[in-house]
Amino acid sequence: MKFLIAILGLLIVFGLALLASSDRKKVKVKPIILMVIMQLILTYLLLNTKFGLVIINSIADGFGKLLEWANEGITFVFGGIVNEGASTFFLNVLLPIVFISALIGILQHFKILPFVMKWIGYLLSKVNGMGKLESYNAVASAIVGQSEVFITLKKQLGSIPPSRMYTLCASAMSTVSMSIVGAYMTMIEPKYVVTAIVINMFGGFIIASIINPYTVTDEDDILPVEEGAEKQSFFEMLGEYIMDGFKVAITVAAMLIGFVALIAGINSLFDMIIGISFQDILGYIFAPFAFIMGIPISETVTAGGIMATKLVTNEFVAMLSLGDASAALSDRTIGIVSVFLVSFANFSSIGIIAGAVKGLHEKQGNVVARFGLKLLYGATLVSILSAIIVSVIL
Repeated sequence: MKFLIAILGLLIVFGLALLASSDRKKVKVKPIILMVIMQLILTYLLLNTKFGLVIINSIADGFGKLLEWANEGITFVFGGIVNEGASTFFLNVLLPIVFISALIGILQHFKILPFVMKWIGYLLSKVNGMGKLESYNAVASAIVGQSEVFITLKKQLGSIPPSRMYTLCASAMSTVSMSIVGAYMTMIEPKYVVTAIVINMFGGFIIASIINPYTVTDEDDILPVEEGAEKQSFFEMLGEYIMDGFKVAITVAAMLIGFVALIAGINSLFDMIIGISFQDILGYIFAPFAFIMGIPISETVTAGGIMATKLVTNEFVAMLSLGDASAALSDRTIGIVSVFLVSFANFSSIGIIAGAVKGLHEKQGNVVARFGLKLLYGATLVSILSAIIVSVIL
């Protein structure tokens, strides 16, 4: 039964993508089929094999060790504020971002990350049938972040046509940055975080190639990567990345304070006026999508509410909602919804990406802003596609 629902789900996702396609005749079927098969194989390897278990555990243990080291600095500054045994979201989940951001800066400074991003992107381009630039961008977005990645493409921004800009931005919205992966792993199971990161990359190419098909010539597919206008000293770079990490932590904290409070207020208002909360209404709207993702009918409204919360707020708020509702959900549903939540597909990301591009190239920033809703539409389909793929394996 779950295979029939998965097939139905895939057909619906591809159909919704085709509805928004700029040129259906240019859609290349073979690369799409190949990438779906690769998604299934990779998901099976990561979730259902000893090899995958070793990889997941190694990554989880690695991030666990990073969080331990981060906690040393946090305890030094904030020790005594929290009662022994208590858990504070800002201290335990958000502040480790500062340390992980510093590590990313070190790997960037010594040219390790640029090398990895460039060559993995090159290999991906041989699979997805798209350009080296698009493939590099997908890998880079998953490592340095959805706004920072465009800095590395600064040389090319002015000459990139709107069709390719859509794909670049869709990749940025469909992935998550390495700096906050550790935070996710404290909220949902690490195996779902790792699996989502891997298959979202292919999902982004699949949906973008349907919504926004085009052909890139060898002459157009150059890949110069910006490594910085001027060489910074090691400690200048380190200070900059530490402050950037702190800004991210503070920004996420502020967004959570505002969104969680706002959702609570709106829920109470709706409940008082019509006897049903706002999230419950959203749950009914998104329930059909939860169903095609393989979630049992009895749990679709709850899951749909969490999915909608991610769309209108952000993934952190939705992960908190998933934690609150986990007692009422099966393990399989938790796994499917967890994978859906691991991306930047929400309304606020439109402004973040458009603002990042506009800060580097005003004309291209305006181009991105014009297709903002289409961008979110595609990125949400990527999340649904990834959840369907996982539902086949779980």
